[in-house]
Amino acid sequence: MSKLPALSAWLEGRLPALLAEHQVPGAAVAVYAGGEIVDRAAGVLNKATGVEADVDSLFQIGSITKVWTTTLAMQLVDDGVLDLDQPVRKHLPEFVLADADAAARITVRQLMCHTAGFEGDIFTDTGRGDDCVEKYVATLGDVPQLFAPGELFSYNNAAFCVLGRIVEVLRGKAFGACLQDHLFAPLGLTHAAQSPYEAIRFRAALGHLTPSPGADPEPAGMWALTPSNAPAGSMLAMRPRDLVKFAAMHLNDGEGPDGTRVLSAESARAMRDRQAELPDLGLFGDAWGLGWSLFDWPGGQVVGHDGGTIGQSAYLRVAPEHGVAVALLTNGGDTIAVYTEVIEHVLRELTGIEPVAPPKPDPAAPRVDASRYVGEYSSAVADIVVSQDDDGRVWVERVPKGIFAELAKPEKTELVAMNGDTLILAEPMQGMYVPHAFVGDDGTGRALYLHTGRADRRVSA
Repeated sequence: MSKLPALSAWLEGRLPALLAEHQVPGAAVAVYAGGEIVDRAAGVLNKATGVEADVDSLFQIGSITKVWTTTLAMQLVDDGVLDLDQPVRKHLPEFVLADADAAARITVRQLMCHTAGFEGDIFTDTGRGDDCVEKYVATLGDVPQLFAPGELFSYNNAAFCVLGRIVEVLRGKAFGACLQDHLFAPLGLTHAAQSPYEAIRFRAALGHLTPSPGADPEPAGMWALTPSNAPAGSMLAMRPRDLVKFAAMHLNDGEGPDGTRVLSAESARAMRDRQAELPDLGLFGDAWGLGWSLFDWPGGQVVGHDGGTIGQSAYLRVAPEHGVAVALLTNGGDTIAVYTEVIEHVLRELTGIEPVAPPKPDPAAPRVDASRYVGEYSSAVADIVVSQDDDGRVWVERVPKGIFAELAKPEKTELVAMNGDTLILAEPMQGMYVPHAFVGDDGTGRALYLHTGRADRRVSA
């Protein structure tokens, strides 16, 4: 007997209270199992208007888009026109980085699993035209290389813009048209939008930002990031039901809802194969496949991806061995707490898998010798200073840069011991105790990178 009716009843009763407890304005959930989908929604899409969320409401899925972009590229592998282990330059001879040698060697596979090694948080606005991704790739000529291609995992938005451009070149059409023709249409998606111009046709969520710790979330002043980053996750919005339809295609080894072959079984399975190992980084997962984040949880394999845009957070978890997928889309507040309860309940009830909860600091954590960690680290997103005071407490001060300087304020927070060379925030940041892994060696015994999913390179002692 299906457990979905009971699960649907639990969501109907629990979701509104859960949102209220954690100051989340609105959310929607969809669960796929055994060929069926149930979905529920609660709260409001915009606190300024009071429009209620329903199951057909659109939320931004953020970086979950990266799995869609990878899927478009894997369709080209199926067509025999793309080889993952060939250099990017085979298809994009104009691909240039500050490190000419690295740019010549980076492969398509390395783009997909975040091991290309160049600075990845580049959000240059190149307009709203169909050529915005092409123009964006042309701006990467001065982007620095953090490490040799294939050496390390470091989350890389820019790499997926490059991957999206490869899809455009090989398909001969803009990225949005590729999504529409090769995924939306064969999957029968009806509530998905690639821009605010499309989203306005539906009940669309606006993100909410928290001005200070403990304050109520407030409507954000803008809806989305730049269209040039669409292949990485800046624009795509949909209802949860349509997102789990996409996940169901992957669960069914590439077969669409009407039996249409959207992706080969070989490619669907290859996307879930382990490609890169991660430091101890909590929600980022334990390893990365092609597009997918991989989680080593008791009870079976789980793959997924998260997404974060301006005040919106999205979570997708898929259990391939059990044929189950769950999507949670939200628009502000302490979404980690909502994610933890909803995902744990769904996977436990339908699969027996026990998700590993996001890490939290140990109040009794001992002091550490931070001499290996102290110093300044930098990226396009922020300048970060790690210090240790006379009492032995370790501090991390983060000063946002670029577009993020408009969305976040400088913060100084304490780090405490977690596991080996990984420390963790003593106080939550946007509801999450972020692990900080110190990896590599600068030649003097000090960490070369501060890794929080992205590897920020040391720039001074």
